[in-house]
Amino acid sequence: MLQRFKLLFSVQLLSIALFLTAAAPASAKGKLKVFILAGQSNMVGHANAHTAATLFQSTDARDKALIDLVFKKDRKISQKILDEQIARAKIIDDLSGGISNSKVKAITDAAEKQALEAKIKPLKNAHEAYKQGVFDSLKVSDRVYINSIADRNRKAGKLGPGYGGSNKKIGPEYAFGLSIAEKVDGPILLIKTSWGGKSINYNFRPPSAGPYQLDEKQKASDKAEEIKQNAGLNWRLMNEAVRNVLDNLKDNHPDYDPAAGYEVAGFVWFQGFNDQFSPAFRDNYKDNMIAFIKDIRKEYKTPNMPFVIGVLGTPMTKEKVDQNAVSVAQREAAKAPEFKGNVVSVESYKDYALDTYEVFKSGWAPHYHHWDTVGSDRPYHYLGSGTFFVRLGDSFANAMAKLIANQ
Repeated sequence: MLQRFKLLFSVQLLSIALFLTAAAPASAKGKLKVFILAGQSNMVGHANAHTAATLFQSTDARDKALIDLVFKKDRKISQKILDEQIARAKIIDDLSGGISNSKVKAITDAAEKQALEAKIKPLKNAHEAYKQGVFDSLKVSDRVYINSIADRNRKAGKLGPGYGGSNKKIGPEYAFGLSIAEKVDGPILLIKTSWGGKSINYNFRPPSAGPYQLDEKQKASDKAEEIKQNAGLNWRLMNEAVRNVLDNLKDNHPDYDPAAGYEVAGFVWFQGFNDQFSPAFRDNYKDNMIAFIKDIRKEYKTPNMPFVIGVLGTPMTKEKVDQNAVSVAQREAAKAPEFKGNVVSVESYKDYALDTYEVFKSGWAPHYHHWDTVGSDRPYHYLGSGTFFVRLGDSFANAMAKLIANQ
């Protein structure tokens, strides 16, 4: 009888163990998947995170899905709350005169001015509380971690808002990480290296592009030798940062298992603005991009590493983007025969927040609080629109997932 009981007990324990193994989340199994993201200011990310709430204005099915991707279930934001905030922002601007506070300043009677300021103050307090409420409603991942250089904002930890140009901003890394986690198994680590105002022809110049050619003005400069030495500096800084993370993976992702190892699963590149303004920079972009991809793959010993190029889309429309030499070069580089099936370009103009642009175009300064609700920067930074960067990050992830599936 005792023997039979022991046998039954052992079978039950085995069943429980098998159940727990089967029920274990995929995120705790397998190799750590590392994605490298790099580029200039639009990879840095200059969107105040709360502006992602403008997704609630959209009736598009994809935008509705993105709301659930980036916002918590118990969020403090809805279409109704957004509409109330925009109405409140318009009242503040109407009363105050916008960012200059011109209507308040124009009042000469002290009592009247004090009364108006007292009326505006609680509205402004509510405006700030709204922004914080939206920020607090954005998801923080328990599965995706990030080590990020975004100009001076350098930090690491769980992926959430705040890895853009400041602790309140986002770039494409945020939605990319949340979206790619829905498409691949295992723990995920993002390594982001981004600096504003950098070109691929000079700053990110890859080794196989050859020595940088100084122009006549640079040749005549007393800093000619320094200019030569600094060519490719950001290429070197990028790889130094990535190597440092790869050498310390357990410090950067708690689920990293040395026995399972890791793989550099893909690279996302979003850059190009600073290469527009010189014929040499524009004309060499395609060749530089091809050299960059080949050198990155050689650097990390991944011959067919999936590579996504974000096409510069600040001109907003297809017609204008088609006229941009850098954008065209980015597309052509992705279509190089040697990259068939493992490099793709993504059109950023398609994700532009056109509703936000209408507010900007109407004059952001006199409509500052309305503008502060929906955008946070200039058109060259895609208006600092959180909605744009959420859309784009998702677009990058969709493209990356397809490349991975084709391997």
